[in-house]
Amino acid sequence: MSRFLSQRLLSLDAYVPGEQPTDMEFIKLNTNESPYPPPPGVVSAINAEEIEKLRLYPSPDGNILIDKLAKFYGVNTDNIIIGNGSDELLAFAFLAFCDKTRHICFPDITYGFYPVYAELYDLPYEQIPLKEDFTIGVSDYFGVGKNIIIANPNAPTGIALKLIEIESILKTNPDHVVLIDEAYVDFGADSAIPLIKKYDNLIVMHTYSKARSMAGARLAYAIASAALIEDLNRMKYSFNPYNVNRLTQVAGIAALDNDDYYKEKQREIIETREDAKSRLRDLGFIMTDSMANFLFTMHPDVSGADLYAALRSRGILVRHWNKARISDYLRITVGTKEQMDLLIAAMSDILSQTHK
Repeated sequence: MSRFLSQRLLSLDAYVPGEQPTDMEFIKLNTNESPYPPPPGVVSAINAEEIEKLRLYPSPDGNILIDKLAKFYGVNTDNIIIGNGSDELLAFAFLAFCDKTRHICFPDITYGFYPVYAELYDLPYEQIPLKEDFTIGVSDYFGVGKNIIIANPNAPTGIALKLIEIESILKTNPDHVVLIDEAYVDFGADSAIPLIKKYDNLIVMHTYSKARSMAGARLAYAIASAALIEDLNRMKYSFNPYNVNRLTQVAGIAALDNDDYYKEKQREIIETREDAKSRLRDLGFIMTDSMANFLFTMHPDVSGADLYAALRSRGILVRHWNKARISDYLRITVGTKEQMDLLIAAMSDILSQTHK
C-alpha cells in the first residue's frame, strides 16, 4: 500500500472474490454463477441498434426496467431502485441507514462484504454467532436495537429462514431497518417481498447474477417502502447517477419477458442439487440443507484445505475459507448434471486415495 492511504483504512481487510483463473480450463463451481446461459430473448435484445446507442448515457432512473419490475412483483415504481449489482445497493444501504448512533448487526458466518462495508465506512457493527448447526438464532435478533442485515438463504451455508421467522424479526425491530438479501431465494426459499406493504422498515434485495444467468451484467434491485427507496436514491444520486449501463438495462427488461425459461433452469438446478446432496452423503459427506444454488459440505476424513487443493489439481474450482468454524467446509456451486458427475467422481477418487 502507498504512504498516502488514509490511516483509518490501514487495517481494512478487503473482500476477496472467488478465483477467476486463466491459466487452464476449470470446471468453475466456486462463484455461484448459473451454469446456463441467458435465454435467446436476452441475447437478441442486445442488438446493433442498442449498441449504437452506447454513445448516449443510460436512463439514470432506469424507468422502463423499474416499471417492468413493478408490474412483475405487484408493487409501485417508487418501491424499487436498481443498482450495479447487489454490492452497490448494499453500499447505499450502509451509507443511508448506519452511523455512529445507528449500528448494524448480521450473522458471524455470512456474506463477506457485510463486515467489509462496516469497516470501510467506520460503522459500529455486531456479528451474531450462528448456532452450532449453522442456523440463525431468530430470537437473537428480537429487539436487538440495531439495523439488521440477513442473507436468506444465508451464504455460505445455504440455510433459509421461514417467512414467519423474518416477520417475527421485523415485528420486534420497528424502529430499525431490516434488510433481507435474497440473492439465492429462487432456489427454494420464500421471498419476503409480500411483507413490504406491511412493514415500512423492510428492504428486500434481489440480483440478476444467480437465477437469471447475468452475473457479468451487474444488475440488482431493492424493493422497499417509497420512503426507504427515496433514501437509497439520495445515496445513488450523490455517488453515481448513471449506475446501470444501457445494455444491462435492456438485458434486464428482456429477462423479465423470459421468466418461463428461468423457472425451468431453476427447477433443473434444484433437481441437480438434491441429487448431488444424496450422492455426496453416500460418500460420507456432511452438509447443510442448502436451499441455494450451492452446497456447503465437509468430509470427516479430509480437511477442507486438502480437499480444495485436490479438486483444484483435478481442474475443479470450489470455494474454501480458512476461517474458524468453517475451515473444513467447502462451498460448491451447483453446475450442470455433467459437471456434478465429474465433481463426484473426483471426490470419490480423492477419498479412495485418502483411505489407502
